[in-house]
Order: sequence, then structure tokens, then C-alpha cells
Amino acid sequence: MSTPTTPTGGDHSVQERLRYLTDRIEIQDLVTRYGLGQDLHQDGDNDVLAEWDRVFAPEATVDYSVTGAPLDSVTYKDLARAMRGPGGSMSGIEHWQHFEGVPTVHIDGDTATARTPHIHTHQGRSGQAGWNLIQTGFFVDRLERRPEGWRIVHRRLEILWMDTFPTIDHTADPG
Repeated sequence: MSTPTTPTGGDHSVQERLRYLTDRIEIQDLVTRYGLGQDLHQDGDNDVLAEWDRVFAPEATVDYSVTGAPLDSVTYKDLARAMRGPGGSMSGIEHWQHFEGVPTVHIDGDTATARTPHIHTHQGRSGQAGWNLIQTGFFVDRLERRPEGWRIVHRRLEILWMDTFPTIDHTADPG
């Protein structure tokens, strides 16, 4: 049975509508769990895979090449190492939070695509100077229904814009 993308018309059964809503909620939770994988593991805790193993299929690939790093068609575990491993892209960042928006979802049976807006905030330090980085964009995901639930099989990062700006030292003596 193929689950309709937009089961709102009168020609869809209650069962089809409920299946669509259940699938959509599971996919939304999955997308949110990605950001939680980042945010729950700070202050030297780099075990993002505690959450990401429940987000991605074991063979899943990602394309984060838009960052300028050689991260096209690599595994999600390679991505975690590139970000969180020694000297990784997040090694100079002190604090962060990843906000994932509500995705648009197209479901076709046991496969789906999702496009999710995001805004990611980061705070770091270079010597005495602190800085903030904001990144906005989209995640474009291909997903499959698996026995353990929906899983991302491929994710592509799209960046709309990024900006950095200095932090303000609120502890400095103004006088």
C-alpha cells in the first residue's frame, strides 16, 4: 500500500490518514533527534552517535561538501569524526545549539523525502577573542521505513547563509 503524500481529500480512508500522520510525526522526531545528537553532547562529550545511530541507516551517506570540506558521499560516522574527532570542525567551539524546523515531507509507501530548514548557532574563542557563528539552510533527506522505524539513508546539507560576529564581554569593567 502506498501512503499518500497529502491524505486530505475525501478519497482517503481514516486508516490512510492516520498512517500518514504517524509517519510524518516519526520523521519529524527523527530530524529533531539529529540536532539533539549535537546538542546533548557538549563539554568534551563527543558521542553524537548515541543519537545518530537511531537517526541514520547503518549504510547512510551524507553530502556536506557545501562546507568546503571533502564530505561528499561519506558515512554519517565519518561526518561525526570530521566534526567531533581530534582537530575536528567543532573542536574550537565552546557552545552550540541546533534548531531544526518543521520539515516538508513527501511519503511514498516505505520511502520518503524531507526538506528541513535549520538555524545552527555556535560560540567559540580564538585566543582572547570570542565569536559567534550562525548558519541557516536546509537538510534534504531521503528516508526509508525499516523494521526499527524511519531512517535517513542520504542527507545533503544546503547552506543559505552564514555569519560570524564577535561576542560581547559582559564581565568587562566599563570604567
